[in-house]
Amino acid sequence: MQTEPADRRYAIWLSDPSFAAVEIARGIGYGAVVLDIEHGSFDLADLERLIPFIRALGMEVLAKVLGPERGPIQQALDFGADTVVVPHIENAAHAKAITAFAKFPPLGDRSFAGGRTTGYGGFTDAWVTEQDTRTRCLPMIEDAGAIEDIAEILALDTVDGVFVGPSDLSLRRDRGAYSREAGDFADLRKVADAAAAAGKPWVLPAWSPEEKEFAARHGADQLALIMQHGALAAGFATPFEQMAAITVAMDHG
Repeated sequence: MQTEPADRRYAIWLSDPSFAAVEIARGIGYGAVVLDIEHGSFDLADLERLIPFIRALGMEVLAKVLGPERGPIQQALDFGADTVVVPHIENAAHAKAITAFAKFPPLGDRSFAGGRTTGYGGFTDAWVTEQDTRTRCLPMIEDAGAIEDIAEILALDTVDGVFVGPSDLSLRRDRGAYSREAGDFADLRKVADAAAAAGKPWVLPAWSPEEKEFAARHGADQLALIMQHGALAAGFATPFEQMAAITVAMDHG
């Protein structure tokens, strides 16, 4: 496969540690990978191998961690993730407490671990500053309280931007299953406007053409364009449907 330049604006969404999926995506031109550790089938050994592999291909790693807790956040960063995406942030007070685990003191409360990120050596004040500056912490906006406190969350020094979870947000805003209705896009606009006002990025999983267009028009920093399992389903379905059409045509020929 011809390798196109990596475009960090566009990501694939992985639910299991497929090295082949990463290589295929990189060849197409994707420049980022979202690892759905929360709902996927990743263990620590998978992450320890996969994260540096993705980065070695020149792609960014957005690790959607297991939960809003110290351990998962620090582990993802210690393995070398560029970004931690933190699910189930309830409100601004919760965001302040949890996102602190992604930044070192005095900014936050991340614990130091020598290893890959330090070149398996010691560390300096300059390294601490580099880590706090280069790595991103994106709380997810997927709870009703989080979108109500969106401006306060984005104002936190330990928050580098936000990542929207449209499906959970729809459920928690009493709209039921996410159906890309007017209320859903009103919430997305609220997030986009708040991010623009704060001068910080926002990220969206955008499966449909409508979501992709909205995100492009409203300045999303990155988009997850396709889910791994959705891509597999579509890829498997196409030749099956082609063969079914051929069979029907032959039966009527």
